[in-house]
Amino acid sequence: MTDVPALDLPASAQRGRAFAQAQCSACHAIGPEGTSPLSQAPPLRDLSQRYPVEELGEAFAEGFSTAHTTMPEFVLDAADNRDLIAYLASIQSRPAQPRRAVRQPTRP
Repeated sequence: MTDVPALDLPASAQRGRAFAQAQCSACHAIGPEGTSPLSQAPPLRDLSQRYPVEELGEAFAEGFSTAHTTMPEFVLDAADNRDLIAYLASIQSRPAQPRRAVRQPTRP
């Protein structure tokens, strides 16, 4: 598994990397390269192609579950949540697409 060297990351992202290594790496590729050990588990570096990474914090805090029965449901405390988001933001393969603004009707 290729991974981001911890020394190249800010402290919060280093802690997030350690969390990802301990909690996510059995199924997901957690670094900027490599394939996931579990084929249906997306590499963490590609999450921004599905979700704005910064918005995952709310899901992690409230309880994150997926349709995949093999992925355990989990809830992160505030510190782990902040650190994991910092790490995920540091490894994304491409930036999240900005949300399209909803145009409000104009009044005459």
